[in-house]
Amino acid sequence: MLSFQTTRREFLRLGVAGLGLTATAPAAPTHHGPGWGRAKSVLIVFAGGGQSQLEMWDPKPDAPEIVRGEFGAIRTPVPGTFLGEHTPRIAALADRYTILRSMSHEDLDHGSATYLALTGHYHRQRSGNPPASPDDRPTFGSLLTRVRPTDRFAHTAVHLNAPLFSPTVPAPGQFAGLLGREFEPLQVGDTSGQQIAMPGLASQPGLPPLRVAARQKLLAAIDTYRDRLAANRRLEGKDTLYQQAWRMLSNPACRQAFDLSRESSALRDRYGRNRSGQTCLLARRLVEAEVPLITVMWNHNARGQDNAPDQTDAYGWDTHNDIFMALRQHLLPRFDLSFSALLEDLADRGLMETTLVICMGEFGRAPLVARERSFAGISPGRKHWAAAYSIVLAGAGVRPGAVYGATDRLAAYPRTEPVTPWDIGATIFHSLGIDPHTTYTDSLERPYELTEGRAVTGLFG
Repeated sequence: MLSFQTTRREFLRLGVAGLGLTATAPAAPTHHGPGWGRAKSVLIVFAGGGQSQLEMWDPKPDAPEIVRGEFGAIRTPVPGTFLGEHTPRIAALADRYTILRSMSHEDLDHGSATYLALTGHYHRQRSGNPPASPDDRPTFGSLLTRVRPTDRFAHTAVHLNAPLFSPTVPAPGQFAGLLGREFEPLQVGDTSGQQIAMPGLASQPGLPPLRVAARQKLLAAIDTYRDRLAANRRLEGKDTLYQQAWRMLSNPACRQAFDLSRESSALRDRYGRNRSGQTCLLARRLVEAEVPLITVMWNHNARGQDNAPDQTDAYGWDTHNDIFMALRQHLLPRFDLSFSALLEDLADRGLMETTLVICMGEFGRAPLVARERSFAGISPGRKHWAAAYSIVLAGAGVRPGAVYGATDRLAAYPRTEPVTPWDIGATIFHSLGIDPHTTYTDSLERPYELTEGRAVTGLFG
């Protein structure tokens, strides 16, 4: 770990490896430490594209204008802690969460960095946008389904407003990969225009339970005949999908969890009547239904504004150019509304004690404000930046009103307590009461550790 006396020049000389950020497994812990097993559910709000730490979680009001940008900083209830001026609702709740300002890694493109963030492993094609592959490492929800599937809901893991496109294909890291389709998280798309987030779960008047059961038996008979046919790879995994669908259809609690019409109009307005807001509301309903791991893709595209600059729903956090316009007019007002509503709603319902909430993206934005000619837009923005960025954690024993780690005066490099994505993966499993170094096997009986990271127990009170 860097000392306070380490200079920026020395940081550059040491590089990320000098911070202990290599993906080697540390020794197994001798005790579990703070935060162990406090969470029944983990809720990840994933801000794809890269939120700017300087405009949000780690403003530097004393830095030169070319670094600090156009926005000012506002006070929070936590003495000495400031946030960007366009997040007033979130700033007012700063005494409920911890800002982790010292995230750091070495991947600089959306697809592979999303893979790193959601699996805890570097992709074999670092700093690129590869498509998802069957031999990818599993996403966190698939790993949880493998080592501790739930009996409280039809799915152990659910991805909402998914999949995330980065920028033109679904980013790797959101799927079961080498574990196979049996362990895929449930993927739910746009819920903003629906009363029931998954309309197929609505009860059909002409299909009483008895008739549905008869159809299930007929399907089983057909499948028995199918199994006698030659192997057909297109049919692989269908049985699992049928079973999952049947569990959801036959369980009233599952159907009700996706029914947004059960919420008051006032609360739906509080979250925001848009894709991100209604997705966050649905995530809270799934926490109540005791789904162990919920991932909200707050935006469904890392950079959709190129094709739909007038549609706020299309905007992602990849703001190479026009960053201040995009944040001021499109991204921050909605994020400030929906994320603050989520934190307040979980607390009001007594769910924060047993829910670990993590707001994160794949990386941050560069300290230098500059216009890039290869991207659309007429005003300056910020490039990708993974050497230092911020995430936020709350609930399940996380210290309220705290800041963990610090960056230099430009928000460019960690000054203390560097943390990696694989450490966050370890923290997720630690919070759920699962040893992060638990070994699992794939379909070929090859062994893997859940993560090579170390749980950040200093986040917990």
